[in-house]
Amino acid sequence: MHITLGDTPDDTLAAFTAQAASDPGVAGLVLSGSRVHEGMPTVHSDYDLHVILRDRHASPIAELDWFRSAHLDLVVIELAEFRTRGMPGRPDHFARYSYVHARVLLDRLDGTIARILDGKRTLGAAEARAAVDGWLDAYVNQTYRSLKSYRDGRPAMGHLDAAESVPHALEVLFALHRRVRPYNKYLQWELERQPLGEPRWDAGRLLPVVRRILADGDPPTQRALFAGIEEAARRAGHDPVLDAWGTELELLRHP
Repeated sequence: MHITLGDTPDDTLAAFTAQAASDPGVAGLVLSGSRVHEGMPTVHSDYDLHVILRDRHASPIAELDWFRSAHLDLVVIELAEFRTRGMPGRPDHFARYSYVHARVLLDRLDGTIARILDGKRTLGAAEARAAVDGWLDAYVNQTYRSLKSYRDGRPAMGHLDAAESVPHALEVLFALHRRVRPYNKYLQWELERQPLGEPRWDAGRLLPVVRRILADGDPPTQRALFAGIEEAARRAGHDPVLDAWGTELELLRHP
């Protein structure tokens, strides 16, 4: 199948969506990426478009799986795969955030595409609790390893573990609010537009903490971040995960 590339990304998107809309095998079109994040697109931004095909329905668009150009980036999947893409346990779970602010451009299934999309935007209550438990344990483990290395005179190794703890910490903080952790590109955007509730998690306070830990693993900064996360996690009822660490948590609280 041939895609007509226009002079601009807008032209290319308009031409392709018209082409897709004329194909009965297309069940829906979903726009994601920087174009659905206000203020984020640049002159280099293309359009990220998910093309959802009817299950087991022949379509020439199927030939375009993972098509990429300077104007248009396509993900072509069948409806059955779209239902589960980005969800827990899937190898493509990393794609979940791409749907958080996505927009439906075409839904031929009486709102089905929109309902599936809405189910991906936030974490369900049980999903969020399980996510916090898992990521919290991983975060404590990585921070404990880091601070042990600093204690034992191995700061370079402590720095590496500290850096690896940061993604776990962010997963915990967002899951505590039943939110999908954003890609790093959109972290500041999310914190500024939809704060996590407490002033300590505002962009102006959390991002310098993250940058300091990534820069040199500073133990006092790690302990300050842990104190806030421990308080938030206990308030949300995740005591068993923390208490399982017993007295080893003292290293995360005091030098």
